[in-house]
Amino acid sequence: HVVRGGKDQWLITHNAHGPNFEIGWVDADASPLPGIRDLEVLVPHSDDVRIEGVDTYRDFATLSYRRGGIPRVAVMKIDGDTFGEFEELHFDEEIYSAGSAGNPEWDAPVIRLSYTSYTQPAQLFQYRIATGERTLLKEQEVPGGYNADEYEAYREWAIAKDGTQIPVSIVKRKDLATDKPQPALLYGYGSYEASMDPGFSVSRLSLLDRGMLYVVAHVRGGGEMGRLWYDEGKLLAKKNTFTDFIDVADHLISNQLTSPEVLVAEGGSAGGLLMGAIANMAPDRFKGIQAVVPFVDPLTSILKPELPLTVGEWEEWGDPFHDPEVYDYMATYAPYENVSAQHYPDILAVTSLNDTRVLYVEPAKWIAKLRQVATGGEFLLKTEMAAGHGGVSGRYARWHQTAFEYAWTINKATGAVE
Repeated sequence: HVVRGGKDQWLITHNAHGPNFEIGWVDADASPLPGIRDLEVLVPHSDDVRIEGVDTYRDFATLSYRRGGIPRVAVMKIDGDTFGEFEELHFDEEIYSAGSAGNPEWDAPVIRLSYTSYTQPAQLFQYRIATGERTLLKEQEVPGGYNADEYEAYREWAIAKDGTQIPVSIVKRKDLATDKPQPALLYGYGSYEASMDPGFSVSRLSLLDRGMLYVVAHVRGGGEMGRLWYDEGKLLAKKNTFTDFIDVADHLISNQLTSPEVLVAEGGSAGGLLMGAIANMAPDRFKGIQAVVPFVDPLTSILKPELPLTVGEWEEWGDPFHDPEVYDYMATYAPYENVSAQHYPDILAVTSLNDTRVLYVEPAKWIAKLRQVATGGEFLLKTEMAAGHGGVSGRYARWHQTAFEYAWTINKATGAVE
């Protein structure tokens, strides 16, 4: 709701003209009210910009959106009876996550902004609309001290087999040499339009400080590049998620940032399905693969409508129960069904006995089949006996679990036992 020229108006976010949404406006007392397709356009639809929402205030509005794989914020002033232009707020880093956070007062002259990146602990700013002044209110504390100047993060673009450019985020210590292949952890997810946006991690420092690269493959199936990015990695296009990840690995290897002898892949839940798929499709690219609460037997689970989550999941994966085409397609990539007598990298599957989203039996039978059929590699299963899909509860128990997983990763990537 805004007031412009003394008239109450609505700003409406809709996808009537495209999947990435646009923003239209209408007088609140218009009679008859126009249809959603006939609204006056404030922010038009764009194939390159995914609009995620608009917040309105007495004198301005804020726009949340993503462009180039980055969550961004823009501010538009409302002066009398005119709309201004949405002006993007700029930050110093190349890749970051910015958002409008917790602004309950409609007539406030300021808003609060959240900001973080791979190298910057989370910050909360007060932003004054009239002057553009930013005041730091709070910053995430890093116990033991932290110097952001010792680290860097940057964006590269890998070319997929079909020519699509895949965003790749690379995080490292500045003093880590890049003139030879380095140990690396390559992370991916790629489902449910979930975006793996830049964010700070204290625990990740233990990898970086041991000379590892941390890399995120922003593969299709996620939402980093808009709604079409999601549509091109689901249902009967799901295998784009897996081939994108492999293409990112090939990008890193061909540019000699890392090598198959020191590259470890990681993903969890639906990202665990990604891990199971790439283990079958490209086992020679990786030294190790870590799959956390992995959805590695999707065909069996999605064929069971009696399970509480299955029917809703048909929108993501398709309905193999009623559609033979979906069944046949899922059968070509389902990790458990496609384990073969080939040489696999070392694999660690981590699951939880009380996981109701991905039942522990999926990774258990996957590891059992790998041990029975596959050659090479050590295939390990770690089952948390008192945890769910999100892992163990409690701060210290969580640190212990992370330490175990990172120790396995460091051992595989560097050969170090610590």
